[in-house]
Amino acid sequence: MKQSTEILHKIETIEDELSDLKLSILREITPSKKNIISLKGILEGVKISEKDIEKAKKSLYSKTRI
Repeated sequence: MKQSTEILHKIETIEDELSDLKLSILREITPSKKNIISLKGILEGVKISEKDIEKAKKSLYSKTRI
């Protein structure tokens, strides 16, 4: 029984190490040098109608069939 517990603990340790490795690899391949630009408030005062939304949908999905 003790041996099984030790093996489970080792497996959990390996899983944690794999998770850490995945995160470090993702951080390396993700571009983080660029400045993040906030778009908050960029549309202040702009009114978007249902017609505008429908027009955008048609443009966005013009080449695909829904």
